[in-house]
Amino acid sequence: MAESYPFAEIESKWQRLWEERKLFRAVDGETKRKKLYVLDMFPYPSGAGLHVGHPEGYTATDIY
Repeated sequence: MAESYPFAEIESKWQRLWEERKLFRAVDGETKRKKLYVLDMFPYPSGAGLHVGHPEGYTATDIY
């Protein structure tokens, strides 16, 4: 196993791939697709700290 992790090498590799594939490009807003509305709710304050239900409410909007 390597003594250190080559962050700079790994990071530049993935940034190059993302740029080549235009994975993070924004849509120009002039598309003919149906407009959608996503309501992102705040987690319910259970008072007992965070639990697995808190991130569940955000996962769908993050991947949609």
